[in-house]
Amino acid sequence: MTEFIVYVLMGALYICALIVFLAVAPTIAVLRALGLTGQLLWLHGQVLVGVTHRRTPEYQHPSLPPYRPQNEPEPAYRQYFHGPATRDLRTACLLTAGRFRRTVADSFSSTTVGYFGQPRSSRLASVPVGLTLYTGLALGAVLAAVLLALLCLLHVVLVYVAQGVVRITAGTLRAVDRAVLRAKNLHHGMVCPQCYELVEYPVYECPGDGCRRRHQDIRPGRYGVLKRRCACGHKLPTLILTGSHRLQGICPYCASAMSDSTGLVPETVLPMVGGTAAGKTQLMAAILMTLFDAAGRGGPPAGFADRDTAARYEVLREILRIRGNPLGTPRALPAAHSLLLGKGRSRRLVHIFDTAGERFVNLEDTDALRYARTARTFVFVLDPLSVAAFWQGLSPEQQAGVDRTLASPVDPEHIFNQSTQTMKRMNGDLAQSRLAVAVSKYDVLSRQRLLGEHRPDDSGSTRAWLVGELGLGNLARAMENEFREVRFFFTAAVIGGEEQVDDSIVPLVDWCLGSGRYDPSASAGRASGR
Repeated sequence: MTEFIVYVLMGALYICALIVFLAVAPTIAVLRALGLTGQLLWLHGQVLVGVTHRRTPEYQHPSLPPYRPQNEPEPAYRQYFHGPATRDLRTACLLTAGRFRRTVADSFSSTTVGYFGQPRSSRLASVPVGLTLYTGLALGAVLAAVLLALLCLLHVVLVYVAQGVVRITAGTLRAVDRAVLRAKNLHHGMVCPQCYELVEYPVYECPGDGCRRRHQDIRPGRYGVLKRRCACGHKLPTLILTGSHRLQGICPYCASAMSDSTGLVPETVLPMVGGTAAGKTQLMAAILMTLFDAAGRGGPPAGFADRDTAARYEVLREILRIRGNPLGTPRALPAAHSLLLGKGRSRRLVHIFDTAGERFVNLEDTDALRYARTARTFVFVLDPLSVAAFWQGLSPEQQAGVDRTLASPVDPEHIFNQSTQTMKRMNGDLAQSRLAVAVSKYDVLSRQRLLGEHRPDDSGSTRAWLVGELGLGNLARAMENEFREVRFFFTAAVIGGEEQVDDSIVPLVDWCLGSGRYDPSASAGRASGR
């Protein structure tokens, strides 16, 4: 009887304790749920920091390898929102899901062992507690799953919104860059002074110590918006406006270095057209000297755009100074003589091309004259000594006073016809272009008094001499039919007293490049046009 009473009292006490426990069980379950939720959210935070910042091996997923420059078409790290952000998002979601499964499974397993399998107290006490903890774990897992799903969804939204903003910004900057190039009339391309190709955008060389990796397209995009990071770690500007012009530009066609300030300032292409020994090289040297002499006297500033031009200029200047004859232009394509003229908004990059006269003789050779596509002013060097009518009009005494070895062996009409055909095939807009006809060797003509009453400083008078004395009326009319504006000049590519270029060069330079800045009187002559 006593034992029965004891059992009844113990049962009643257990039931009372169970009732009391049931009153606090929801609180225990909620606390356990919050504990599990907090633990899972903390783990998610660790994953985010590890994936986006630490980047240690435990925060990488084998199915999502990192983007590396050596695996990219360009030797550069990808801009974060052009791939890496999406990879980090997927990696974080995968790692969070794995840790979620392991953490929830470990929590249920430890509860099962501690309260059901090997309890430290009576199962009468551990089972209700274990069931309460089970309930809390289930609630915590569901709550954490919902919160983590929302966080991942927020991460997805932020990443894709940022990607959209970054890509729109990059596209806008590329459009601005194109607009700037269009404003500088460079939208058709920039001229390579070595191979004459039109380069849409130069390849740029990384200036990092010992790097010299070449970036094919440095503009805003996959590898950077305002800057890109080279594989060596050096940061490069992506826009000409932000400093990419300070990098060494490389031609993608011939891999040669392009001129300084390529893309930063407008370009002017000035081709020298003429036959072998017509005097093109000497005239070009005289033009260069005139530009630098004018800069020294307070005129528009002039500077070399590359080292090659500086080196060749010194040679040509010395040849003119000693009144020598330069070696003929090599038949292989010579590099342009590139200068930076002017300052401020008037600053521009000028390429003067002197191509071997032999290339104007054969039609197949003129195909290399690709620079003509962008030229809007041409200089045709006409050697009067190469015209048979010139010698026929001289007396024996006059013929004896002129050195026949100075004459070009090529008829100027043939040169003109071949070169204009080539320019048309290359879509050169001759109808909108100007032509300066430089009648060379004026010093020889004036020394022998062969001009008569014709004025050397007047375009109309020079044209009349060519037509009347040399019988080049057809050539003059053909020039005026092909070009928007034609002007004729007598030129003497020689140095006079005080190391100054002959005055006949100044009007030619002013008309071609100066617009009145080199010789205010140059506009006095009458231009011949259609």
